[in-house]
Amino acid sequence: MPLPLQAFLAITPIIVAALLLVGSRWPARRAMPLVCVITATMVMSLWGVSYIRVAASTIQGLFITFEILWIIFGAILLLNTLKHSGGIAAIRRGFTNISSDRRVQIIIIAWLFGSFIEGAAGFGTPAAVVAPLLVALGFPALAAVMIGMMIQSTAVTFGAVGTPILIGVRGGLENPALMAKLAAAGTTFDSYLQSIAAVSATLHGITGTAIPLFMIMMTTRFFGKNRSWSEGLTIAPFALFSGLAFTVPYTLTGLFLGPEFPSLLGALIGLALVTFAAKKRFLLPKDSWDFQPVVEWETDWRGSIDISQDAENVKSMPTWLAWTPYALVALMLVISRLPQLPVGGWLKYLVVRWPNVLGTDISAASTPLYLPGTILLLAAAMTCLLHQLKPAELAAATIESGKILLGAGFVLIFTVPMVRIYMNSGVNNLGLPSMPVALAQWVAEGVGRVWPLFAPLIGALGAFIAGSNTVSNLMFSLFQHSVADHLMISGSIVVALQAVGAAAGNMIAIHNVVAASATAGVLGQEGSTLRKTIIPTLYYTTVVGIFGLIIIYLL
Repeated sequence: MPLPLQAFLAITPIIVAALLLVGSRWPARRAMPLVCVITATMVMSLWGVSYIRVAASTIQGLFITFEILWIIFGAILLLNTLKHSGGIAAIRRGFTNISSDRRVQIIIIAWLFGSFIEGAAGFGTPAAVVAPLLVALGFPALAAVMIGMMIQSTAVTFGAVGTPILIGVRGGLENPALMAKLAAAGTTFDSYLQSIAAVSATLHGITGTAIPLFMIMMTTRFFGKNRSWSEGLTIAPFALFSGLAFTVPYTLTGLFLGPEFPSLLGALIGLALVTFAAKKRFLLPKDSWDFQPVVEWETDWRGSIDISQDAENVKSMPTWLAWTPYALVALMLVISRLPQLPVGGWLKYLVVRWPNVLGTDISAASTPLYLPGTILLLAAAMTCLLHQLKPAELAAATIESGKILLGAGFVLIFTVPMVRIYMNSGVNNLGLPSMPVALAQWVAEGVGRVWPLFAPLIGALGAFIAGSNTVSNLMFSLFQHSVADHLMISGSIVVALQAVGAAAGNMIAIHNVVAASATAGVLGQEGSTLRKTIIPTLYYTTVVGIFGLIIIYLL
């Protein structure tokens, strides 16, 4: 089968999903079952993949679906326990002491707190935590999802304590031929990996500084009364300061300490600096921005999560106590993810595993105690004790959370298996590469020496399909390095472009959008979110690609 035909077939499921979700505005609960059936039919009939392998990929996808749903349930249950305990009301009051300006709240909660959660946990956790929290603070649910997806950009390459580099790039790139080449050049693979991390941090530092301003301008444009980009621009000095407060320590950490800590340290330092600056009104404009009254919101902005309470039923508590559950989440995530501590190993001891599913080389496994969802549930349990929640209130919170889980579950049991079928298509009767690799090879053959401009787009494509920077890096790092060798340009820089592009691709990853929509209570609006988040994704991949060309050919 010629490569152009391979590429056409490979991109067909992606085009169908985009046309249904974005073009025809179908909800994911209608679109994704159809896309799943189309993908399975194509890989069996046209790609030569056995039905046994498709079934095994589906089972592997269901394992991953359970993990995503576990995170969703934990995040929603924590929010609902805080609603019933009065914690959400106290958090709202606390923000009025810092700033009632929604633009400042976006920076502190989404850009900084969300990036910290990304640095600790990754895997879609920041959107699952931050989106419902923003809804609780009075943001339109659809805006909260859009902002939650945009969190998953700059911090992602070093999310989950460096997993996309340490597992994704290492696993995708490490091979005997490269090891021998590096040894002949007098260096080690670990040093080479650190050089990739350093370039990635630098590219993110340049491009990501504008993301908090982007978040604000997207919000004022799509969810403001006046639909104005300029209402976001009035806070540009503070937003750019907030960007630098994160990206400067982030980049320095990536350059000198390695891939484990850039997102964690950058977010912690940024939180301290920006919160202090906001209290002192440093660089803040005289105007303050808010959403129009709820009764004037468009219908599709609103979610199904009800966080309102009767004033007489709201318990009074200090702000620090209301925030304690989220502080515990952050602390437990860091403790369980740091490789220097044994806690993660203990939590990984319990493994639910199905090796060689249905006799194939595909394996499925889950470590339920290690999942962020378990930590979120533990934090919800601690909230019950700290906030003295009554059994009836806990029961109500659990029932409310379960209802949301059912809607997300139906969508994800088709979305994630479809992804695994697509990605596992590399073992077939025709000797073809997997569908995403065939598509990438066709692009590489067509663009030649301007490949650095397109390398981030391939990384983003991998994340869009898989919903994971780590998986995109596993899938494409060696391919990207091979293209660089063929063009006789720097392999480490091209792989860094892949890693950064894969981070940007998380903003449009379909099953991440579904998960975030579930936590905010707006399932069915996935196409609307994708039409918005494609804008910062294209910004990110284009700017990074241009800088890649400059670094490789001019510097």
